[in-house]
Amino acid sequence: MIDTMPNESVITFSQKIEKLITNMELVIQGKRPQIKQVITCLLAKGHILMEDNPGTGKTVLARTLAGSIAGEGSADAIFKRIQFTPDLLPMDLLGTHVFDDVRKEFIFKKGPLFCNILLADEINRASPKVQSALLECMAEHQITMGENTYALEKLFFAIATQNPIEMEGTYPLPSAQLDRFFMKVYFGYVEEETEIAIYKSYIQIQQHLEKIKQVLSMQDILDLQEEAELVFVHDEIIQSVSNLVRATRAHEGISVGASTRSGITFIKCLKANALVNGRSFVIEDDMQEIAVAVLDHRLVYKNKEARQTVLKQLLSREMDRLSKLKLH
Repeated sequence: MIDTMPNESVITFSQKIEKLITNMELVIQGKRPQIKQVITCLLAKGHILMEDNPGTGKTVLARTLAGSIAGEGSADAIFKRIQFTPDLLPMDLLGTHVFDDVRKEFIFKKGPLFCNILLADEINRASPKVQSALLECMAEHQITMGENTYALEKLFFAIATQNPIEMEGTYPLPSAQLDRFFMKVYFGYVEEETEIAIYKSYIQIQQHLEKIKQVLSMQDILDLQEEAELVFVHDEIIQSVSNLVRATRAHEGISVGASTRSGITFIKCLKANALVNGRSFVIEDDMQEIAVAVLDHRLVYKNKEARQTVLKQLLSREMDRLSKLKLH
């Protein structure tokens, strides 16, 4: 059985997370589940991929998150936005060496990847070479230029967006690169009632965005990341993660299943999701909430029908198994 009594530190951290979510909802209305998924990925020390049509609020979400976090001094966390286009070059992301007339030597001028919150907008419009440059930095948390290696910021979180692959001028991300994103979520359009409310109050929403409050410090986020790693995961839930990951490799509707790295990422996200929901332990609901977001984009399906049904069926089977165990 799991001890369901929350400790004081979890309550404190939960209050901070709720403060962040509430602050972001002043600007991003009707998207609480997506906000929570983004924060879950942030606390899991991962990066997130968001797919949807232009104009659904993905850019505003990234700006709002950055503005809610205090950086050094009184400044916001460093936010950079890169619009990916077919003519973009790796050096446009990483930086380049320029000649210093005073020092009479080449110095490294850092690119926009040296930030805290990065919005990589429409990542699938850039060439595969540029995509690889970004994803290498995401995986290794550093940039190598010539013989020198430069560490990225201690807090570095990338929110990448992509248009649906059916749209003209896109370069689909290879499976190996998709695997670098902890989660993939769909932003979607808001409900009609919320959309009308946005139309009526768009001026106030814009004012909130321009004057967004810093509700957490950089250290708060780093502390939350550390706390997420301490969240308890029952052996049976780890077994279910293993069962689900391995089942994707054996199913006849899937060409390429999930890797061991996928399973590790899944557990990290489960822990972070539990903390976002105010718990110091993972429960079955956490698996239900994030399994598709963590695993779906890593799988190569044999047909459209399999994409719509297989993962949900495999997840349902594991949820049934866990429910019979009564872990809490």
